[in-house]
Amino acid sequence: MKKTLTLIAAAIMLAACNPAQTVIKTKVPPRPAGQQDMIQFRAEPIADVGIGVVGLGDRGSGAVYRLPFVPGCHVAAICDVVPERAQHMLDELKDRGLTANVYSGAEDSYKALCEDPSVDLVYICTDWVHHVPIALYAMEHGKHVALEVPSAETLEACWDLVNTSERTRKHCVILENCCYDFFELTALQMAREGMFGEIIHAEGAYHHNLDYYWPRYWNNWRLEFNSKHRGDLYPTHGFGPICQALNIHRGDRLTTLVAMDTDPFNGPKHYKAVTGKDCPDFQGGDVTMTMLRTAKGKTILVEHDVMTPRPYDRMYQLVGTDGYAGKYPTEQICLRSEGTGRISYDDLGGELVIEGEELEKLMAEHRSPILTPELEALAKKVGGHGGMDFIMDYRMVYCLNHGLPMDMDVYDLAEWCCVTELSRISLQNGSRPVEVPDFTRGAWDRVQGFDYAFAE
Repeated sequence: MKKTLTLIAAAIMLAACNPAQTVIKTKVPPRPAGQQDMIQFRAEPIADVGIGVVGLGDRGSGAVYRLPFVPGCHVAAICDVVPERAQHMLDELKDRGLTANVYSGAEDSYKALCEDPSVDLVYICTDWVHHVPIALYAMEHGKHVALEVPSAETLEACWDLVNTSERTRKHCVILENCCYDFFELTALQMAREGMFGEIIHAEGAYHHNLDYYWPRYWNNWRLEFNSKHRGDLYPTHGFGPICQALNIHRGDRLTTLVAMDTDPFNGPKHYKAVTGKDCPDFQGGDVTMTMLRTAKGKTILVEHDVMTPRPYDRMYQLVGTDGYAGKYPTEQICLRSEGTGRISYDDLGGELVIEGEELEKLMAEHRSPILTPELEALAKKVGGHGGMDFIMDYRMVYCLNHGLPMDMDVYDLAEWCCVTELSRISLQNGSRPVEVPDFTRGAWDRVQGFDYAFAE
C-alpha cells in the first residue's frame, strides 16, 4: 500500500512538472478537400484596384481620404449604416473631383457593395462584430478583403476566414498599420540583416488610455465589447510587428500561450460614467498579460491596458543574442560592446547603447527596402498615424497591382487575432497553458524568414 501511494505521489509530481500534461488542446480541423494553402499566394494582377470602403467612422473616413493618393487604385464604393456619414464622404470625394457608388441605410448595405462589379477589394472598417461576416460575404462574391484590427475575435472566426480565403483563392489581409511604423520597419530590417544575432524574445503591447475615446464610439460598441469579454481584446498592434521579426509561419510557429489579468477595477467605473448604468459583471480585466512560446524555443510577452492612465506604449522590444531594439519610452538600439573590463554600481551595463542623433544615423543606414525616400515623404505628407497607414495601403495596393504575395496574409491575421480567445481560455482555466493551433496546417516552415515581394 505504501509503495502504491509513493508511486501515485510520484506520478502526480511528474504531471505537475510536465507542462505537456496540463496544456489545453485546441482543434485543428482538416483542410477541406480541394483546398490549398495560401502561403506566398499570388492573385491575378489588377492594374487599377477598385476599393469599396465599409464603415465610415474614424478609420474608414481616414481610408477614404488616403486612398486617392495611393497610385494604382481608386475608391469605387463607400458604405455605412448611417446615411449621413456616407453622404458626407461622397461630398468630400466630389470636392476633390472624384466620385463613388454609395450604399447605406441598412445593416446589410455592405452586401450590395460586395456585389458591385466595380469593386475588387473590400476594405472593412466597421465595429469589430461585423468584420468577419462582411469579409466572408465579400470573398464569397469574388472580392479580396482587408480587415481593420482586430480582424477576428474567436477561433471559429479565424478558421472561417482561413478556409474561405483558401477555397475562394482571395486575399484576406489584416490592416495592421503598426507593422509599417518607421522604427518597426527599420528594426525589422536590422533583425533580417542579423545585427541582433538570433531574436530569442520579443515584447509588444497596447497601452492606451481611452478615457477620452469611450463616449465617442458609435453606440458605445467598444466599451460594450470590453464589458462582455475577458482576455486580450486588441493584441495585434504590439503582436504583429514582433511576429514578423520572429518569422512566425515563415520558419517558426506559435505553440503555447498562458495569460493572466487583473480584476476589472476601472472598467465598471468607465461603463457607469459613459452609460449611466452599473455593470457589476464587467468581464475585461484592466491589465491583461499573455506569454507565448514558439516551436524553436523563443518567447513573447504581450500586454493590453486601455483602462488606466498609463501613457501610450506599444513596447516593441526585440531581444537578440547579440543586440536589442526598443521603441518605448525612448527609441534605442543596444549592441554588444567590448565592455569596460570593470562594472560598477554607477555603470552596470556592458552593452553599447545607441540613441539620439547616433541612432538616427544608424537607422538611415538600414532602411527597409520598401521605404524609399519618395514613399516616406509622401506618407508623412498624406498622414494617417504619422504615415504608417499610408505605407500599409501603398504596399497592399502595390502587391495587388503586380500579382505579388501580400506582406500580411490570412495566416498572419489568424495567428495574431487568435490571442483574444486563447487568452480568455487560459484565464478561465486558472491561467493554464493553451495550445496555439497551426492555421497553416503544416506549411509554417515552407518559407524561411520574413521578406517583402517586389515586381521584377
